Amino acid sequence: MGRLSIQAEDFDVTAELQRMSQQTKGAGAIVTFTGLCRDEGGRLTALELEHYPGMAEEEIERVIAEAESRWPLLGVTAIHRFGKIAPGGQIVLVITASSHRAAAFAAAEFLMDYLKTRAPFWKKEHLVDGTSGEWVEAKDEDDRAAERWQG
Repeated sequence: MGRLSIQAEDFDVTAELQRMSQQTKGAGAIVTFTGLCRDEGGRLTALELEHYPGMAEEEIERVIAEAESRWPLLGVTAIHRFGKIAPGGQIVLVITASSHRAAAFAAAEFLMDYLKTRAPFWKKEHLVDGTSGEWVEAKDEDDRAAERWQG
């Protein structure tokens, strides 16, 4: 049921939303979340995202299946980009559809909490001074948000 894409190319939110609307005619709610690259207070020229092909898809498909087993979803789309992304650029899109809004919101939040903290992506900062910064670690508040889904 879920649609997953890991790609370098940008995505079209409107086209993806239309696709979900057409595939889930009985939906009462469609929730979308688009994650953007921040400039971190003007420090960044880009965020570079790397992944392990094959493993990343397998892990994210597993989490999509978990979301589908937890909530009565009619459709799921997850798109995650890799490569260098400039501030303001789209990184991730999650769309969930259900008969009712509570399930669509909860599933979208569950998927984003996973993608933010545990998906097999590595992020490296590229700084305005021309140097490469550190590999970015998950933040404590992101880990705490993801912990609520355990158990």
